[in-house]
Amino acid sequence: MIELNNIPNLSLIVAIAQNNAIGKDNDLLWHISDDLKRFKSLTSGHPVVMGRNTWNSLPRRPLPKRRNVVLTHDEHFCDDGAEVAHSLNQVFDLLRDEDESFVIGGAAIYRQMLPFVQRMYVTWVWQDFDADVFFPIIDLSLFAKVSETERLVDPESGLQFSYANYERRPAQKNCFLV
Repeated sequence: MIELNNIPNLSLIVAIAQNNAIGKDNDLLWHISDDLKRFKSLTSGHPVVMGRNTWNSLPRRPLPKRRNVVLTHDEHFCDDGAEVAHSLNQVFDLLRDEDESFVIGGAAIYRQMLPFVQRMYVTWVWQDFDADVFFPIIDLSLFAKVSETERLVDPESGLQFSYANYERRPAQKNCFLV
C-alpha cells in the first residue's frame, strides 16, 4: 500500500509520437538533438527514476550529474551508479527530501508513477512510428497546460515536434486511464 504522506515531488519527462509510441527494441525512435539537450537541462542536478530496461538502454550509465534510481522486480539487480528500489514506497523513501525528481521511463514505470506525478514535460513528435513501447493513455484534462511551443522542425531529421508542460489540477490526484 502506498503511503500518501510519503510521496515526493515527482515530474515526468517523455517524448511521445502521435500514436503514443515511445520506443522500439529498447531504443529511442528518433534523435532530436534539441530534445536531448532539453532533457539534460531539465533533469541535471535532480534524481531520475527509471526501469531496468531503460537503465540498460542508456548509452552512458549512470546519467551524469543525476541520482539514478532504478525500479525493478529483480531482487538480484545491482549496477555501479544505480540506486535500486523494488517498490514504489522504496522509490518514494529514496526521493523524499528532493525538491524535484524526474520519471524517465519506460512504459511500465510511467504507468505506475502517473497517479503521483505533479508535472509533465512532454515533447510531442508529430508523426506516427512503428514501435513496441507506448506511453499510457492519459486524460490530459486532469492536467493544466502551462506552456507550449509552436511546432518546431528538427534540421537533421525533418521531424516536427513541440514542447508542452503540464501541471496536475489540484483535485485530480491519482486519476488516469490505462
